[in-house]
Amino acid sequence: MSLPIQHHRPRRAEDLQPLAGDLTLRRGRVHEFCGPSRLMLAARIMAGTQGPVIWIRPGWLPERLNAAGLQPLADPARLILVQTDRDENLLWATEEALRSGAAPLVVAELSSPPALTPIRRLHLAAEAGAEAARRDAALAPPAPSRTLLWSDEDRWCLARLRARLAPPATWLLSATPRGEVTLIPNEVAGA
Repeated sequence: MSLPIQHHRPRRAEDLQPLAGDLTLRRGRVHEFCGPSRLMLAARIMAGTQGPVIWIRPGWLPERLNAAGLQPLADPARLILVQTDRDENLLWATEEALRSGAAPLVVAELSSPPALTPIRRLHLAAEAGAEAARRDAALAPPAPSRTLLWSDEDRWCLARLRARLAPPATWLLSATPRGEVTLIPNEVAGA
C-alpha cells in the first residue's frame, strides 16, 4: 500500500500561478509541457506574469519565436532570448537562469526529454531561485491584473502525466475571444 507524501509544505496563495479556474501551477517548481501547443501555453503563462522572461532554445533549430505573434499575449520586450549550441548548454543555461531568481518565468525548449538527474537539478535550482525571488519580491509591487485579447476561441487538453504529490489528471481549457482562459468541467469535457 502506498501513501501520499505528507511532509511537503502547505501551499500559500503567492506560491501559485493561476492558469484557469482552480487550475494553478506552483511557482518555484519545474513544469514540463509537451505537444504541439506547448509554446502557446508557455506564452499564455507569460501573459499572467510580470517582469522579465528568460526563454532558452536550441540555436540549431530553424524555427524562431515570432515577437509579432507573441504581441497579443504579452509584451515581447520582456523576453530575454538565449540560444545555445548544444543540449548540455541548454540544460546548464536553464539551471543557471532558475537558480538566479532573476526572472519569474524561465522557458526552455528542450530537443528531447531530459533524464531524471537533470530534472532533479532543475527542481533544486528552481527552489533556490524562488527563495531569492521571494526575498526580492518584498520590494516589488504586486502584478496588476491584465486583460488579454485573442481573435478566436482556442482549446487545449492538459494532462498531468506525472507529479510527485498528485495523481494523473486531465483538464480542458478554453480561451474566449475576450481573452479569458477558462476551465471546462470534466462532465462537459466528456472525461
